[in-house]
Amino acid sequence: MTFRHGHKSFNRGFTLIEVLIALTIIAISLGAIMSASGNQAHQTTYLKQKTLAHWVAMNEMTQLQLNEEWPSIGEKKGSSEMVNTEWFWLRTTKETQDEDARQVEFQIFLDKDRSNGLTRLIGYVNR
Repeated sequence: MTFRHGHKSFNRGFTLIEVLIALTIIAISLGAIMSASGNQAHQTTYLKQKTLAHWVAMNEMTQLQLNEEWPSIGEKKGSSEMVNTEWFWLRTTKETQDEDARQVEFQIFLDKDRSNGLTRLIGYVNR
């Protein structure tokens, strides 16, 4: 910019301090945006895994009901494959007050050690 003051003219630009402050604000803003994007991507992956795990549990429960299998009381471990992933499950069967019904709970895990559960589904099987 050129300013005229009386007979003198002089150029006015940004000072080094102003440029550094502007760059600092931009850097902080970009860092916050990248952090939020990374967190959103992580949450999206987690929700996808939870949804698929729930479908695995529903499939296992449906299969149990379709086979008309009378599940024994206690725990049973197994695995299923869905979307090119092996899902590990733990089935816990309990008695109910009705002799002809059993409570069945499926817990679904991504790890074989079954240490980090993604979802659980409780249903009932009738004789």
